[in-house]
Parts: sequence; structure tokens; C-alpha cells
Amino acid sequence: MFSIDLILQYSPIPVSVQRKELNDAKAVYHDVLEAMKKVTPELVCLTCEKQPDKEIAVFSDRISAVVISQKSATASGRTPGFFGSEKE
Repeated sequence: MFSIDLILQYSPIPVSVQRKELNDAKAVYHDVLEAMKKVTPELVCLTCEKQPDKEIAVFSDRISAVVISQKSATASGRTPGFFGSEKE
């Protein structure tokens, strides 16, 4: 399973959708990148293969970053790319 995370302006929590195949995940990633490059904002609508009822719609000018990552069954539940330390 591959996750496409959208980092939004003014939002501390990314929104994400999942795809089963890498090629499908890359297609979503590139579609979001193209929408981000446009001068005029457009509505980006995404659906999730893992949760078919999940639908996301965001304006392209509010997307700060897009991240694609592979989710494995042994994942620790942490968002990739962020470091956290625990105090004892």
C-alpha cells in the first residue's frame, strides 16, 4: 500500500489517500504536482483505495507539499520524514 500525503498551509496534520500499486500512487502524485504548478488555483479531488468512502477536495494553492511513501504492515505508525524523541 502506498500513501500520498498532502501537506496543507495552516494545517498541522497532513491529509492522505492510499493506492495499492506504485504506478497508481505516482500518477496521483504527478496530478497533484501539476495542479500545484498552475497559476490559477483549481480544486483537487482525491479518493482512497483503502477507504472507498473517503474523499478529499482541496484547492491547489493551499498545498505546500506532496509526499509519496510505502506503508508496510510493520510500520510503527509514525509519519515518514518526522523525528520524534521520547523523554523518560
